[in-house]
Amino acid sequence: MKNELSDQRITPDRITTLNPGEIFVFGSNLAGCHAGGAARLALEHFGAIWGQGVGLQGESYAIPTMQGGIETIRPYVDQFIAFARLHPQYRFLVTEIGCGIAGFCPEQIALLFAEARDIPNIWLPARFRQILGQ
Repeated sequence: MKNELSDQRITPDRITTLNPGEIFVFGSNLAGCHAGGAARLALEHFGAIWGQGVGLQGESYAIPTMQGGIETIRPYVDQFIAFARLHPQYRFLVTEIGCGIAGFCPEQIALLFAEARDIPNIWLPARFRQILGQ
């Protein structure tokens, strides 16, 4: 997936395939009903498991975004960041979680990923990086 964005660690806008070691990070609901948006893509193409709303599953990682306000998402983002730090062998391609069906705006969600800016194996969406000042 080497391109002009690689040096900036920016998640591609559209992900249809993954290279070995890449993990598709998507917004989910706690029930793991991956019926729409990036969650459906994760279910159909990247090994997400119906009924699992959190964590690593196949070549994907679910972060719940549908259970309430921003404050309810933060612990799951923090858990993801800790997981990514412990698994440097993977490249985590974070999508704009929470910015579709969940109804949040990038300005709200990006701030949750401030700690992830400098973690080499976490790639963030371009809009998240812009908001975080990168």
